[in-house]
Formats: sequence, structure tokens, C-alpha cells
Amino acid sequence: MSRIGNKPINVPEGVEVKIDGHHITVKGPKGTLEKDIHKNMTVTLNDKVLTVTRCDDEPANKSLHGLTRTLIHNMIEGVVNEYKRDLEINGVGYRAQKKGNKLVMNLGYSHPVEMDPPAGITFDVPDANHITVRGIDKELVGQTAAVVRTKRPPEVYRGKGIKYAEEHIRRKEGKAGKK
Repeated sequence: MSRIGNKPINVPEGVEVKIDGHHITVKGPKGTLEKDIHKNMTVTLNDKVLTVTRCDDEPANKSLHGLTRTLIHNMIEGVVNEYKRDLEINGVGYRAQKKGNKLVMNLGYSHPVEMDPPAGITFDVPDANHITVRGIDKELVGQTAAVVRTKRPPEVYRGKGIKYAEEHIRRKEGKAGKK
């Protein structure tokens, strides 16, 4: 029994859901998202309520049931409210700025690191040490934030680098010295 997969999804006002076989299109005030779902999953729309059902109780289909429901729910949530991921930059001389659409970061390398946002993603730089990744696709926002973080991951001795705002870096003790 899938507790998540059996939950109905309420479609809010202003959101239009179109189901074409195994292709789902969600259109809302922030934009449009499309996704192909697995052939063993069936999605039905009745009176602004979406339900996801599976064809049988095979273990693979059970796991896809909850996943499919969550992906559709995230699509609906994304076109109503944008997703965002906050990043912090720590380190002397490390900073970020926005030039046009590009994100330009000075991270202690001999050159600045420039990143173009993927389609549907915007970078906000409220100050030199904070970056916000915004978009309607939850998966793409998380992936883009992870790619930005890989440009200079946080190190454990001094805590320098790019980290998620809610992330806690466990610090290590350096050399204790000779006694």
C-alpha cells in the first residue's frame, strides 16, 4: 500500500492540467511544465482532483506509484509558487555578482568562474556572499544549485567555499603541533 501514491492531488484555481495518454502538461501563472510518466501509471482528473493509480502490485510499480504522484504534485506546486535554493559563499575574497543573466564568481582561482543559467532558471545575488537559484522546476533548481556548489565545495578545515544556506559543515581540527 502506497500512502503517498494514494493521496489525491488538489488542483488550485488558475492551474490547468492536461493529460494526453502518458504525457502531462501543467500550466499556471508562473509558467508551463511537461512530463512523461511511466506506462504502468494512470492519472485521472475529476473535479479539480488528480489521482494516480497503478496497474498491479509489482514491487517496481509500487515504488513508481508514490514517485509519480510526488512529481506531479511538485509540478503543480512549481507553477503556482516558484522553488528557490539559497547558497552562501564563505572565504576571504570569495564573492559573487550578476552580469546580465550570468553568474560571475571569484572563488580563489586565477580566473573568475562564469555560469549561464539553464532555461527556466534565474540567479539572484542579494549581496556578494549569497546566491539564490529560482525556477518552477524543482529538479532543475536543485541540480543547478548543486552545480554552482561544485565550483568550490566547502572544505572542512577553514569552512571556505560554497554551501547551502541550511547546510552545516562539520569542522575538523588541524594539526595539533609537536609536543
